[in-house]
Amino acid sequence: MTRSELIKYICSRYPLLPPRDVEMATRLILEFLSDSLQQNERIEIRGFGSFSLHVRPEKIGRNPRTGESVLVPEKRVPHFKAGKELREQVDYVREAVH
Repeated sequence: MTRSELIKYICSRYPLLPPRDVEMATRLILEFLSDSLQQNERIEIRGFGSFSLHVRPEKIGRNPRTGESVLVPEKRVPHFKAGKELREQVDYVREAVH
């Protein structure tokens, strides 16, 4: 689901909310999540999951064209871990389909 699809879905579920307000609220929530991760803060949404940063240490990689060794710098990458309720809901749907 894309951000625009999410906005359309919320607008269809709650027709009294102006689309402009839904779009702004969605943008603000995503900006808050992004800003928090940039500050190395962990985000936990109970029943849904948590977002955190994982650090990938620097390593020696290879240039696929030349085979030359290249130093790949350390990276901080976002990580999502689903909460227990979300995992159970997804698993229940999978079991119901089979």
